[in-house]
Amino acid sequence: MKRILQVASALALSAGVLASANVSAQTHAPIKNIVLVHGAWVDGSGWKPVYDILTRDGYHVTMVQEPLTSLDADVAATKRVLDLQNSPTILVGHSYGGSVITEAGVHPNVAGLVYVAAHAPNVGEDEGALGKKTPSFLAKQTNAVEKTADGYTYLNPAVFPKDFAADLPLRQATFESRSQILTAAQVFTTPLSAAAWTTKPSWGIVAGGDKIINPDLERWYYERAHSHITVIPGASHSVYESKPQQVAAVIEDAAKHAVQ
Repeated sequence: MKRILQVASALALSAGVLASANVSAQTHAPIKNIVLVHGAWVDGSGWKPVYDILTRDGYHVTMVQEPLTSLDADVAATKRVLDLQNSPTILVGHSYGGSVITEAGVHPNVAGLVYVAAHAPNVGEDEGALGKKTPSFLAKQTNAVEKTADGYTYLNPAVFPKDFAADLPLRQATFESRSQILTAAQVFTTPLSAAAWTTKPSWGIVAGGDKIINPDLERWYYERAHSHITVIPGASHSVYESKPQQVAAVIEDAAKHAVQ
C-alpha cells in the first residue's frame, strides 16, 4: 500500500509539472497580431518592406491609415483597427505615430509597444515642445517645413530626400516627397491624455542618422520609458523602409517577449 501511495504521489507531481509547463508555454507563446502606425507626411504604404518580412514569418499584420487631421482622430483610427484584433497585439509607431501609439496603446488588446524613430511623450506633454528642447537637424533649417493657409504642414519636396530619407534610392524618396499626406500642424502641439508606456513594455529603435527627430531625443524617450533599446547607426528617419530586416527583428522580439 505504501508503495502504491508513493507511485501515485510521483504521478501527481509529474502531472503538476507538466500542467505548469503547458500553462507557461501558453503564457509565453509569441503574439501574432501586429498593428503598424505611420507618422506625419507619409502613409501606411511605407511599412510594406516590414510587412513583407513579418507576414512571411507568420504574423498577422495590419496598417493604420491615419487622417492626420488631429491627434484625437489619429488615435481613434488606431483604436478602430485595434478593436478588430482577435488576440493580444504589438502596436508599432513611427515618428509622430509614436505619439499616437502612446495614447492609443492603453487599448486592452495591446500587449506591448514598439517605437521606431518615434516620439513618446508623457501625459500632458506634446512632441513639439519636447522637440524644441532637443532640436533636430530639420528644426534648424529655414523653409524646410511649409504650411498651408488652413494650417496643414508638409516637408518641402526639395529637402525631403536628403532630410527624411537619405538612405533610400533617390527615385523612391522623390516619389514620397510628392505623395505626402499634408498634416495638421495641431497634431504636433496637442498634449497627450494617456501614456501606455508607463504600464506596458516597450521597445525603441534609435535611427542614428535621423534628421527629423534628434537621435538623442529618441534615446531619451526610450530610456525614460525603460524600453529595450536598439540603435541602428547611420539610419535615416525612413529606417523602417531602409532597414526593414532590423526593424522587423525588433518587432518580432517584442512579440516573443511581451506578456499576454
